[in-house]
Amino acid sequence: MLHMHELSVTQSILDIALRHGQQAGAQRIAAINLVIGELTGFVDDSIQFYFDFLSQDTLAQGARLAIERIAPQARCHACGAEYPPPDSRLWTCPECGELGGDVTAGREFFVASIEIE
Repeated sequence: MLHMHELSVTQSILDIALRHGQQAGAQRIAAINLVIGELTGFVDDSIQFYFDFLSQDTLAQGARLAIERIAPQARCHACGAEYPPPDSRLWTCPECGELGGDVTAGREFFVASIEIE
């Protein structure tokens, strides 16, 4: 099953890479290095599928997508402990039992770098 929200996100990735590749005078874009938090819900295979389709006949055609995944992390409001939240909507701090906390990692989504030739 393809995830349609990845289409617009992948178009943005391609636009960023093409803009920077053209500014650098690239003959071709060899790789695009992405950072994606696990809480974004984006599916790597869907991004790759759309990228392969959208990048046809561009400087980025055939470029390798390298995806670094960032695990979720939370910080307790009460005691400040940092911990990986469980896979549920509500969680408690493993140190003090306080409900919830601030998500400090896992929502990232950005182009870290591009490799050009």
